[in-house]
Amino acid sequence: MSRENDERDSGTLKRLSNVFSNINAKLHRDRGEREPSSPKTGHQSPGSSRLQDQSSASGQFFFEYLVVVSLKKRRDQEGYEPQITYQFPKRDAMGQSQREDEEKSLKAIPLFCFPEGVNWAPLTEYTSETFSFVLTEIDGSRRNGYCRRLLPSGKGARAPEAYCIISRLACFGLFSKIFDEVEKRRQKSMAMIYPFMQSLREASIPAPGHTVKIKSFIPESGTEIISLTRPVDSWLEHVDFRTLFRYLSDEEVLLVFAATVLERRIIFIADELSTLSQVIHAVAALLYPFTWQHTFISIVPKVLIDVVMAPTPYLLGVTRNMLDLVTDQSDDADLFIVDLSDGAEEKFIMRLGDEDSIIPPKLKEDLLTALSVREPNSTAEELNRVISEAFLSFFVNTVGHFASHVKHKGSGGQPGVFNKKAFCKAPEHKANRHFVKQFVETQMFDIFIQEVEKHPNREGFFHKKVAEYEEKRKSEKVKNLWGRVGL
Repeated sequence: MSRENDERDSGTLKRLSNVFSNINAKLHRDRGEREPSSPKTGHQSPGSSRLQDQSSASGQFFFEYLVVVSLKKRRDQEGYEPQITYQFPKRDAMGQSQREDEEKSLKAIPLFCFPEGVNWAPLTEYTSETFSFVLTEIDGSRRNGYCRRLLPSGKGARAPEAYCIISRLACFGLFSKIFDEVEKRRQKSMAMIYPFMQSLREASIPAPGHTVKIKSFIPESGTEIISLTRPVDSWLEHVDFRTLFRYLSDEEVLLVFAATVLERRIIFIADELSTLSQVIHAVAALLYPFTWQHTFISIVPKVLIDVVMAPTPYLLGVTRNMLDLVTDQSDDADLFIVDLSDGAEEKFIMRLGDEDSIIPPKLKEDLLTALSVREPNSTAEELNRVISEAFLSFFVNTVGHFASHVKHKGSGGQPGVFNKKAFCKAPEHKANRHFVKQFVETQMFDIFIQEVEKHPNREGFFHKKVAEYEEKRKSEKVKNLWGRVGL
């Protein structure tokens, strides 16, 4: 992949991503309104700014705001329209420029809280669910939307409502616990939410592995202390692999991984929004230390379903009621569509067919062996550790030799130059060389190696694992040598 092609593909991607900038116009097109595009985008590169997210969170509020999105009957039309009916902090507490920026974001939030469209009917029972989405600005900065959808208190049939928290912090488990507290207070009074969220907003964001304690007073219960702890493995704190492995077997997960690692157009179908958001974030996490550089939308709103026509790679989550729209608009043969619905007869609605041959046979066997050691009743943290280590070992084995093929001129941390040809020839096994030749053409590897070239002395968790692997190989060679001498 040449740099010219990369730039051209990047430009195409940005133009396609701007479909999100016209959300409001698409919403009201049937009313004859015409609005110019704004620079807002819905494209994100999950994990590409993990370190940036952690550093930018320092000194920032725990969250930016909480909104309640309710379904309101459309005037003179059938169906419902999602509208923000509550916001904390209030908009009048913001500066003018901040209010203008938030106005653009607030138009998008209801769509992601109720992506299925306008066809709702009042309900007497509804199982609450928690899911997430991402809002990404044109400058690449990103904010996470955490959403809990539930049936409001009351009697008789009524429409669901959604609570949505916008934050720079990527930590799904943490905000799921916050929603538990919000929901508990909402059952008593909407006014009870305010003091809790105010205390949370003023709290310091805990470092990975640390805890923050929030004091909150509840009538009849007194003052409560709520403890919120971030996971130690900060790069996995937005991930829970349980849902992915609940719906797909180990072998099926490897097929999805194979399609993802070669940056294909991938769509996940599910009935529940929580399933979509958890699975798509889990799949992106399998790529660590590499990051998905293309369009990533965990839940695609119905008004934006034409994003499936994009010719560039993407990871998309689509509710099952929109499956016909997906297949109608995307009849290309290079699509990979995974059905996560309960009772799905076929897990793969559409695929190229070569996914089983992408991962080298010996490494596939090693992956399946590593995945098989997990316990049936393991906790989310234990499962995350086993799964992440298995796929991290895969990348250590296939491309862990990258550092020895980055040549540096001079000293003082000068940028290096990557020798791609020598790197691709280095693996001993033919199957590994074939995989490496394919993988080096991906944008995720290109971005990774550019960072290595620019920052030759920077080391991270992956570098540590590579060093441990190399040390182990040296020890085994010495042991085998002494064994032969002894014979």
